[in-house]
Amino acid sequence: MGTRGPIPERSEARRRRNKEDGPELVQAPSGAPAETLDLPEPDPLWHPIATDWYLSLQQSGQAQFYEPSDWAMARYAAELMSRGLSSDRPPNGQYVAALNSVMASLLTTEGDRRRARIELERKPAVKAAPASVTAIADYRASIGG
Repeated sequence: MGTRGPIPERSEARRRRNKEDGPELVQAPSGAPAETLDLPEPDPLWHPIATDWYLSLQQSGQAQFYEPSDWAMARYAAELMSRGLSSDRPPNGQYVAALNSVMASLLTTEGDRRRARIELERKPAVKAAPASVTAIADYRASIGG
Protein backbone atom coordinates (compact mmCIF):
# COMPACT_ATOMS: atom_id res chain seq x y z
CA MET A 1 0.00 0.00 0.00
CA GLY A 2 1.36 3.37 -0.95
CA THR A 3 2.02 5.95 1.68
CA ARG A 4 3.50 8.50 -0.66
CA GLY A 5 2.32 10.48 -3.62
CA PRO A 6 -0.90 12.36 -4.14
CA ILE A 7 -3.95 11.41 -2.16
CA PRO A 8 -6.33 9.35 -4.34
CA GLU A 9 -9.77 10.76 -5.10
CA ARG A 10 -12.80 9.40 -3.26
CA SER A 11 -14.42 6.56 -5.18
CA GLU A 12 -17.44 8.62 -6.24
CA ALA A 13 -15.15 11.33 -7.67
CA ARG A 14 -13.17 8.94 -9.87
CA ARG A 15 -14.01 8.68 -13.55
CA ARG A 16 -12.01 5.55 -14.23
CA ARG A 17 -14.09 2.71 -15.65
CA ASN A 18 -11.56 -0.11 -15.98
CA LYS A 19 -10.61 -2.37 -13.09
CA GLU A 20 -7.80 -1.09 -10.93
CA ASP A 21 -4.78 -3.29 -10.24
CA GLY A 22 -4.44 -2.49 -6.53
CA PRO A 23 -6.22 -4.02 -3.56
CA GLU A 24 -9.98 -3.67 -3.44
CA LEU A 25 -11.47 -0.58 -1.83
CA VAL A 26 -12.98 -1.15 1.62
CA GLN A 27 -16.00 1.01 2.36
CA ALA A 28 -16.97 1.09 6.00
CA PRO A 29 -19.62 3.02 7.90
CA SER A 30 -18.34 6.03 9.79
CA GLY A 31 -18.60 6.17 13.57
CA ALA A 32 -17.74 3.92 16.44
CA PRO A 33 -17.43 0.21 15.64
CA ALA A 34 -20.16 -2.16 16.74
CA GLU A 35 -17.76 -4.33 18.73
CA THR A 36 -15.19 -2.46 20.74
CA LEU A 37 -12.39 -3.92 22.75
CA ASP A 38 -12.03 -3.16 26.44
CA LEU A 39 -9.77 -0.16 25.92
CA PRO A 40 -7.69 1.46 28.62
CA GLU A 41 -8.72 4.95 29.64
CA PRO A 42 -6.43 7.83 28.73
CA ASP A 43 -3.73 8.66 31.24
CA PRO A 44 -4.99 11.48 33.50
CA LEU A 45 -1.55 13.11 33.24
CA TRP A 46 -1.75 13.47 29.44
CA HIS A 47 -2.12 16.90 27.89
CA PRO A 48 -5.82 17.62 27.10
CA ILE A 49 -5.16 17.65 23.34
CA ALA A 50 -3.54 14.20 23.51
CA THR A 51 -6.47 12.91 25.57
CA ASP A 52 -8.97 14.32 23.06
CA TRP A 53 -7.06 12.74 20.16
CA TYR A 54 -6.96 9.32 21.86
CA LEU A 55 -10.67 9.44 22.72
CA SER A 56 -11.55 10.55 19.18
CA LEU A 57 -9.94 7.39 17.81
CA GLN A 58 -12.43 5.31 19.79
CA GLN A 59 -15.31 7.08 18.01
CA SER A 60 -13.75 6.98 14.54
CA GLY A 61 -14.82 4.56 11.83
CA GLN A 62 -11.31 3.19 11.25
CA ALA A 63 -11.33 1.88 14.85
CA GLN A 64 -13.24 -1.18 13.59
CA PHE A 65 -10.02 -2.28 11.89
CA TYR A 66 -7.83 -1.80 14.99
CA GLU A 67 -6.32 -4.71 16.84
CA PRO A 68 -4.99 -4.55 20.43
CA SER A 69 -1.52 -3.75 19.09
CA ASP A 70 -2.98 -0.75 17.23
CA TRP A 71 -4.50 0.55 20.45
CA ALA A 72 -1.14 0.11 22.17
CA MET A 73 0.40 2.19 19.37
CA ALA A 74 -2.33 4.81 19.84
CA ARG A 75 -1.47 5.05 23.55
CA TYR A 76 2.19 5.43 22.62
CA ALA A 77 1.36 8.21 20.15
CA ALA A 78 -0.80 9.99 22.74
CA GLU A 79 2.05 9.77 25.25
CA LEU A 80 4.50 11.24 22.72
CA MET A 81 2.02 13.96 21.81
CA SER A 82 1.43 14.78 25.46
CA ARG A 83 5.13 15.07 26.22
CA GLY A 84 5.67 17.35 23.25
CA LEU A 85 2.72 19.56 24.10
CA SER A 86 3.70 19.78 27.77
CA SER A 87 7.32 20.68 27.06
CA ASP A 88 8.59 24.22 27.53
CA ARG A 89 10.48 24.01 24.23
CA PRO A 90 8.76 23.67 20.85
CA PRO A 91 9.16 20.19 19.35
CA ASN A 92 11.82 19.74 16.68
CA GLY A 93 11.12 18.58 13.14
CA GLN A 94 12.21 14.98 13.74
CA TYR A 95 9.84 14.67 16.67
CA VAL A 96 6.92 16.05 14.67
CA ALA A 97 7.73 13.78 11.69
CA ALA A 98 7.91 10.71 13.94
CA LEU A 99 4.60 11.55 15.60
CA ASN A 100 2.95 12.18 12.22
CA SER A 101 4.26 8.82 10.99
CA VAL A 102 2.74 6.98 13.97
CA MET A 103 -0.55 8.81 13.49
CA ALA A 104 -0.54 8.03 9.76
CA SER A 105 -0.02 4.33 10.47
CA LEU A 106 -3.22 4.50 12.55
CA LEU A 107 -5.09 5.95 9.52
CA THR A 108 -6.11 9.07 11.45
CA THR A 109 -6.62 11.35 8.44
CA GLU A 110 -8.78 10.91 5.36
CA GLY A 111 -5.69 11.01 3.16
CA ASP A 112 -4.08 8.16 5.12
CA ARG A 113 -7.26 6.10 4.78
CA ARG A 114 -7.55 6.76 1.04
CA ARG A 115 -3.96 5.68 0.49
CA ALA A 116 -4.84 2.46 2.31
CA ARG A 117 -7.96 2.22 0.11
CA ILE A 118 -10.39 2.65 3.01
CA GLU A 119 -13.29 5.08 2.74
CA LEU A 120 -15.62 5.86 5.61
CA GLU A 121 -19.21 6.58 4.58
CA ARG A 122 -21.33 8.85 6.72
CA LYS A 123 -25.02 8.04 7.02
CA PRO A 124 -27.02 10.68 5.16
CA ALA A 125 -28.94 13.07 7.37
CA VAL A 126 -32.65 12.35 7.50
CA LYS A 127 -34.46 15.23 5.83
CA ALA A 128 -38.02 16.16 6.68
CA ALA A 129 -40.51 15.51 3.91
CA PRO A 130 -41.62 18.68 2.13
CA ALA A 131 -45.06 19.98 2.96
CA SER A 132 -47.72 18.40 0.84
CA VAL A 133 -49.50 20.62 -1.67
CA THR A 134 -52.53 18.38 -1.44
CA ALA A 135 -52.88 19.14 2.27
CA ILE A 136 -52.99 22.89 1.55
CA ALA A 137 -55.57 22.36 -1.20
CA ASP A 138 -57.69 20.26 1.17
CA TYR A 139 -57.44 22.96 3.84
CA ARG A 140 -58.56 25.65 1.44
CA ALA A 141 -61.47 23.51 0.33
CA SER A 142 -62.49 22.89 3.94
CA ILE A 143 -62.61 26.59 4.79
CA GLY A 144 -64.57 27.37 1.66
CA GLY A 145 -61.79 29.21 -0.13
